[in-house]
Amino acid sequence: MAIYSHCTSAKLLLLLLFLAWRADPSAATDHIVGGDLGWNPNINYSSWSHNQTFLVGDLISFRYQKHTYNVFEVNKTGYDNCTMDGYAGNWTSGKDFIPLNKPQMYYFICNGFCFGGMKVSVVVRPLPANATAPTKALAARGSAVEKSMAVRRVGDLVVSLVFAVVIGLGMM
Repeated sequence: MAIYSHCTSAKLLLLLLFLAWRADPSAATDHIVGGDLGWNPNINYSSWSHNQTFLVGDLISFRYQKHTYNVFEVNKTGYDNCTMDGYAGNWTSGKDFIPLNKPQMYYFICNGFCFGGMKVSVVVRPLPANATAPTKALAARGSAVEKSMAVRRVGDLVVSLVFAVVIGLGMM
């Protein structure tokens, strides 16, 4: 009876460890601009952005046809007039991940297609007082997002395999 109780406790502990691995309260949200429609002309990005909650440490990502479109971060004047005023950065990969590291307004346009509606502004709010602050890695990622996601998937796979082997072989 004591052995059975010990085995059940060990299985429960292993399950809790697995669930703790999956829970990541400091994980950023990746806001894909336009959702399934992506970054393209003639889409109402104001409507899209108003239905999102952006917090410090989140990412905004743009998915678009490389060599046709682009992303420029500008100031409000640049956004309002579709110009490069307040230019703060540009991205051209077609799959861009941009960290939102400060609580402020961010303005993004597509140079050449801004007048066709390819512009979006987002309000990034500070984390709630009871939330865990994002780690340095979270704040510093940009192109590193894909790498960290791959590491997370490998970690998930390893934990899942260990869990399956231990349970499957009756080691507990």
